[in-house]
Amino acid sequence: MKTVYTCFCTDVIHEGHMNIIKKACEYGRVVVGVLSDEAMVRFNRFPTVSFEERLRIARQAEGVSEVVIQDEILYDKIISELKPDYVIHGDNWLSGPMRAIRDNVENALSAYGGQIIDAPYTYNEKVKHIDMQMREKLAMPEFRRKRLRQTVNIRGLVKALEVHSGLTGLIAEKTFVENNGEFDQFDAMWISSLCDSTAKGKPDIELVDMTSRFRTIEDVMEVTTKPIIFDGDTGGLAEHFVYTVRTLERMGVSAVIIEDKMGLKKNSLFGNEVKQTQDTPEHFCEKIRAGKKVQLTDDFMIIARIESLILEQGMEDALNRAFAYVNAGADGIMIHSRKKSPDEVLEFCDKFREKDKKTPIVVVPTTFNTVTENELREHGVNIVIYANQLTRSAFPAMENTAKKILMNHRAKEADDSLMPIKEIISLIDEL
Repeated sequence: MKTVYTCFCTDVIHEGHMNIIKKACEYGRVVVGVLSDEAMVRFNRFPTVSFEERLRIARQAEGVSEVVIQDEILYDKIISELKPDYVIHGDNWLSGPMRAIRDNVENALSAYGGQIIDAPYTYNEKVKHIDMQMREKLAMPEFRRKRLRQTVNIRGLVKALEVHSGLTGLIAEKTFVENNGEFDQFDAMWISSLCDSTAKGKPDIELVDMTSRFRTIEDVMEVTTKPIIFDGDTGGLAEHFVYTVRTLERMGVSAVIIEDKMGLKKNSLFGNEVKQTQDTPEHFCEKIRAGKKVQLTDDFMIIARIESLILEQGMEDALNRAFAYVNAGADGIMIHSRKKSPDEVLEFCDKFREKDKKTPIVVVPTTFNTVTENELREHGVNIVIYANQLTRSAFPAMENTAKKILMNHRAKEADDSLMPIKEIISLIDEL
C-alpha cells in the first residue's frame, strides 16, 4: 500500500483537517506529522495545548495509520526519512509565503518520483469560527501573559518590535517572511515610553501618565495575540510601582522593564550630556522586591535595566548591580549602551554568563545596530528589542508625503510611495 503524508500545526482537528485525511485515504496509508512546539512558534502558530496533547489528538483522528513528529517547518528532512509516495496539503500553499514550503516538498519528492496532492482548502463559517476561537484564546490575558517566558524557553532568542498603536501592533503580529527557505517573524511587542510619548507629540520625560499608556496597551491587545513587554521607565516610587505591576499583570502584559535611574527621566541615549542620576543598588532592589511581592502569578516578569554603561560607571558596577538585582528577584537583566560598537555589551554578557547561566539577558541594539541576532545569541542574549524603528521610519515617510502634496498642490506625486488603502484595510480582521 502506498504512503500519504500530511502535517498539521494546530491544536484542534476540525472539518478542514478531516477533509485532508479523507482525501489522503483515497491514495493509501495515511501518516500524519505533528509540528513540534519550536517549529510551530517559528511558523507563527503558538500552541495553546501541550505537544503530547496534539499527538494524542492526531492519533485519535479517524483514518490516520501513524503519527510522527516533524521538527522543522520545511519537509525535506521528514520526506527523506519516510519517503512517502504522496504529500497532501490544502491548496492555500499555492501562493504567499507558504509557496516556499510547497516548493521544498516538490523538490524533495522529485528525488524519487513522489507526488504532491493539492486538496481544496476548506473554509466555511464553522472552520472560520474555530480558527477565530483559537486566535482569541491566545489573546486572553492568562495565555498571553505567560507566552514570553514560554517563547524564551522554546526558542532561546526572542525578537520584539516596537509598537505604539493598534495598526503598528498588527504589523508586528502579521509580518511574516520567507528568505532562502527560512521563515521568520517577531515573537513579541515592545511598548516604548519614547515612542508612546512621541506618537502623542509629548517629550519623553514620563509626562504621559500611566492611564494613557495603559490605553495604548489596550489598543494593541484588542487586535493582537503576541506577548507584550512594557517600558516602565524608572517605575516611579515603589509605592506606585506595585500598582503598575498589578495592573499590567491583570491586563495580560508579559513583562515590565524598569531602569535604575531616579529623578526627571531623560532618554538614555543622551548619556552624560544631560543630568541623569542613577539609583542606588539598595533602593532599586527594594523596588524590585516590592513589585515581586504583589504579583499574583509566576508568569509576569520584572526586568531590571542597568544604566551603568550609559552613564560611564564601568563594567564592574554594571555586573555588581546585575547580580544584586537578580538576588532581589528580577526575572531578567537588560544591559544598555549608546556606543556604536557592541563590544561592551557583549563583554557584559560574557561575564554575567560566567556566574549566571539562567537569568534572561535583554539588549536593545539601537546604536550598535551592526550586531546580528546570532552573534547576540552566542553571547547568551535571550531577548532582542528593536525599540523605535517603526516610529523612526514612519516620520520621514509622512513628512516626505506632506512636502510632495505642498509642492505639487495635489496628491498624485505622493501616491507612488504610498501603500494602497485596500492593503492597509486588509491587515484589519473583521469578526
